[in-house]
Amino acid sequence: MTIQEGRNAKQPTSHSIGSGSHLATSTSTTNNTSRSNGVLSAFFGSLTAGASAARSASHHNHHQPSAEQQEPIPTPPQHQQPAIAVPVVEEAAAAAVAMVGVASDNNNQQPFRGERPLQNGCEDKWSWSKRDRSKEVWLSGANNRTVHFHPNWSKGTAGIRGTRVLNNGRYYWELSVSQRVFGTSMMFGIGTKKARLHVNAFTNLLGEDKNGWGLSHKGLLWHGGIARNYTKRFKENQATRIGILFDGVAGTLTYYKDDVCLGIAFRGLNEIREPLYPVVCSTAAKTEMVLTESRRDFVNLQDRCRAVIIKHIKTREKLDRLNLPYCITNYLAEALSDCTTPVTPLEQQLIDYYLF
Repeated sequence: MTIQEGRNAKQPTSHSIGSGSHLATSTSTTNNTSRSNGVLSAFFGSLTAGASAARSASHHNHHQPSAEQQEPIPTPPQHQQPAIAVPVVEEAAAAAVAMVGVASDNNNQQPFRGERPLQNGCEDKWSWSKRDRSKEVWLSGANNRTVHFHPNWSKGTAGIRGTRVLNNGRYYWELSVSQRVFGTSMMFGIGTKKARLHVNAFTNLLGEDKNGWGLSHKGLLWHGGIARNYTKRFKENQATRIGILFDGVAGTLTYYKDDVCLGIAFRGLNEIREPLYPVVCSTAAKTEMVLTESRRDFVNLQDRCRAVIIKHIKTREKLDRLNLPYCITNYLAEALSDCTTPVTPLEQQLIDYYLF
């Protein structure tokens, strides 16, 4: 425990409180395949050209003296273009990877290439649970998406669970973490309902046992009470953004930090039979995390159609006016965002008093 974690004095904090569709699909698939084949043809054509140029240059220089003995080579006339095969090959390879979408499975930290994860999916309107949380966690903001840890002072580790069940789907969510990054442990990840959400000690709570998988702000991954190195330690007292990509099909969990992919952190999550939920926790007083983005992949065509309909029907009242069959109404209602309990005026007054 550090003095700064438990002190009672107020500290500044951030205030981020049918047949036609089948034809279209077939046409789109054909276009994508043709474009991918064209890029790959250009790529392999460049490789052949590069190899030929390299062999020509090698034959020309076969009987030349060593580099240390050579005279300075005069600049060739403008009508002669020296063969430089490597950049051409690299450009074609980059284009092929970008168009075809070849993904490498490694832990190298790479910036986003093009779109962010699951941008072709739809908005996923889950929030933080008012029931599954520590008493040292307060919620505020639209749909309870802002989490405040230890609003007065800290005497342990507090956590909260999200309302989204992750199993068998592909989900991406992003957290905006306030500049108060310090203390024993601030963690982001997933867990089952058996994962503890409060303990009167400063510890790495998420991943202390087999029920949690978490990343600490110190750059360590935790699961089953065992830590391993994953990335650099976060800079203290500097705001940051953490993205989390859960792939329930592949069984992987991947982290992003400030638009940089940190690589796959955990595997085998598709073998977990218990429901998995997003979880965050912190030991530091007056820290704040905001759920700024949450997206999911489409399950099927029915799911995709529902997402389009919900864009035009924002509330349950408007949905009921359509007088649709009961089963269709309930299916559409599952995607509405007005299902979470709002913060009461008294709760908001207490939040404003203690935090601001």
